[in-house]
Amino acid sequence: MAEEAEKEITTFEDFKLNKQLLNAIAEAGYEKPTPIQLQAIPLIMAGHDILGIAQTGTGKTAAFLLPLLMKVKYAQGQHPRALIIAPTRELVMQIEENITLLAKYTDIRHTAIYGGLGPKTQIENISKGLDILVSTPKRLMELYFRGDLILKDLKTLILDEADKMMDMGFMPQIRQLLEVIPRKRQNLLFSATMPDKVVQLSEEFLEFPTRVEITPQATPVETVSQTLYRVPNLRTKIELLEHLIQDNETFNRVIIFTRSKKNAESVSKFLEHRDYGEVRAIHGNKGQNTRINSMEAFKGGEVRFLVATDVAARGIDVTMVSHVINFDVPLIYEDYVHRIGRTGRAENEGAAITFATEAEMYHVHKIEKIIRMQIPEVPMPADVKVFETPFEEQQEMAMEIDRQKRRENPDFKGAFHEKKGKHKSNFAKGKKGKGDPKNSFWQKTKKKGSRKK
Repeated sequence: MAEEAEKEITTFEDFKLNKQLLNAIAEAGYEKPTPIQLQAIPLIMAGHDILGIAQTGTGKTAAFLLPLLMKVKYAQGQHPRALIIAPTRELVMQIEENITLLAKYTDIRHTAIYGGLGPKTQIENISKGLDILVSTPKRLMELYFRGDLILKDLKTLILDEADKMMDMGFMPQIRQLLEVIPRKRQNLLFSATMPDKVVQLSEEFLEFPTRVEITPQATPVETVSQTLYRVPNLRTKIELLEHLIQDNETFNRVIIFTRSKKNAESVSKFLEHRDYGEVRAIHGNKGQNTRINSMEAFKGGEVRFLVATDVAARGIDVTMVSHVINFDVPLIYEDYVHRIGRTGRAENEGAAITFATEAEMYHVHKIEKIIRMQIPEVPMPADVKVFETPFEEQQEMAMEIDRQKRRENPDFKGAFHEKKGKHKSNFAKGKKGKGDPKNSFWQKTKKKGSRKK
């Protein structure tokens, strides 16, 4: 009957999520479901295998986490019932932060495992009992073959950013995993693009999948002016930041976005050692009460600078933000729009300023495609000291640029070995400082203008 026709889904309540999740969603600042969430959540909750084509930043993480948290529901058993695999440590940590955010009113147990540090603490966390595990492919199989991880109770397997996973050569580990986990399970695969390798993986991995495809829709706020500075290195970014914020009247309430918790802490500590105004940092390692208190102080005008990562900054609604400064270019391109939308709210004019190194310009160009405009570039102010790029930072940027070229052209052999030892930044022609080979400038903050006790 017509009156019994299924109601169109427009809110998170319409998904029939439990109260614990709805409370967490409201606190996290999610206002309404994104297109990927509207399409994917009902299908995942109905038990379908999903092939999702969507970039990070379209809301896809919550699109698979919310139905997963409904399915797992509460702590049970010793071994993980759901496994989420992502290609990089940073993405694994970000997904884990999102689970912490959304599962805060449940007793669901979850942890993240990845390389780059010893496995001892990770093994201890696993041994306490788990419901959801987030992992990189290599560390996952390493702990499995050591006998520290049992996957026999797995009911849901999610592969996130499958295209990046294939680019990084993780197909052998994925195949090993598919051989040792239960055959009867729900599978979800998400990828920004569908190259042949991902098509092949989806055919091996998914059973009669439902395809969900989202084209990113991102429009910058019209009341926000945008500016781009090309900056050679981290040390010069700090010099430029310090130069800009000397203007107290113009830069009166500023949100500074960083890519990582480490940079958020470093930038906030640097500013604290200067007498430029109150500073607060919010990121995944800060407790909920600390985040709320920092936000309220910023809204109330008691704090001049709020230094934030993207995950922690969700839901910021402050009407009089004068500037957003992208200290780091976001790797999640739609986050650029979310970031600059923090200023220019409620019909007020705002300004967004982005600092980009040579390696970050790749991401700037991708952002410009999404927002369908070029971000106006301005020259470095003449009185900002431009430092030599330390050798280690040069190496990292050269390797990153090689990775970017390989991503665009799989046949690219890599030029890094040719540059090794002689790579020079394109910015080296400008005015230079003395350089800082140990890159320890965060500690060198007590110079002229520092706060006197």
